[in-house]
Amino acid sequence: MTFRQLFKGSLFRFEDLSQARSTPFWKSIVYLIGLSVLLAIPTVYQALQVMTQIKTDSLKIVQKVPDFEIEDGQIKTESNDQGFIYQTDSIIFTFDPAGKRSQKDVEKDLVGNYFSVGLLKSKAVVVLPDYGGISSTMFGDNVLTFSYKQEPLKSLTSEKLKSGLEDLEIPAWTPLVMLIAGLYPSFINLFVTLLVAGIAGTIVAKLRLRRITFFESFKTIVYCATIPTIIATLISLFQPAFDVSLLITFISLFIFFRVTTFFPRIELPTK
Repeated sequence: MTFRQLFKGSLFRFEDLSQARSTPFWKSIVYLIGLSVLLAIPTVYQALQVMTQIKTDSLKIVQKVPDFEIEDGQIKTESNDQGFIYQTDSIIFTFDPAGKRSQKDVEKDLVGNYFSVGLLKSKAVVVLPDYGGISSTMFGDNVLTFSYKQEPLKSLTSEKLKSGLEDLEIPAWTPLVMLIAGLYPSFINLFVTLLVAGIAGTIVAKLRLRRITFFESFKTIVYCATIPTIIATLISLFQPAFDVSLLITFISLFIFFRVTTFFPRIELPTK
């Protein structure tokens, strides 16, 4: 069967999915990748929302930053009393030309926010959340420090900071890169979910005296996962914390059990 026929069968004619067990295994994997792309879309959407929120908050913060420039590797303002700490929904920002706060203080500020940022007296500090070690894997550490003695901060001024943030735009290719990055964990999660569902489906099919192997069950249940994957994607757009794995497992198995009625029966020997 073609991908088009299998897709239509997974939505409207479950009996057609009984033929999925005879399709090549590579075709099921390609279809699984397609479902994984669909599941990765909510993650990309949420990441773009976060980036938009961060830019909005950054523009609010930068309006409160007094005029400054970098001299001899340190921030210089008209008065050292112009330091402040400002918190938004996504950022805790420290401006400290007097050197009253340390890097450790900025690190401790990161509680429930996306970023903790500090323009300290002699360096800039950016603290990233490190859920699951992602920041450490990408950057080597979730605490990034930048010296004012090196470019691009060596010539930084308040005007350059403000204009740079105002002109900052998310590149058009960013969603595509995010989608590719999110495809791997999405594929692994869906593969494991359907692998477990395939084992359960095979056991139940055997108990129902249906002639089918595990690989045939797995190939079939991949297509049975179409509707639950679409539903899971829509739910994840509005409820990111929702456990989509359970949803996909139960609905896929429900559809699979409907499909098993069209599998050939195992004829038991008669006396």
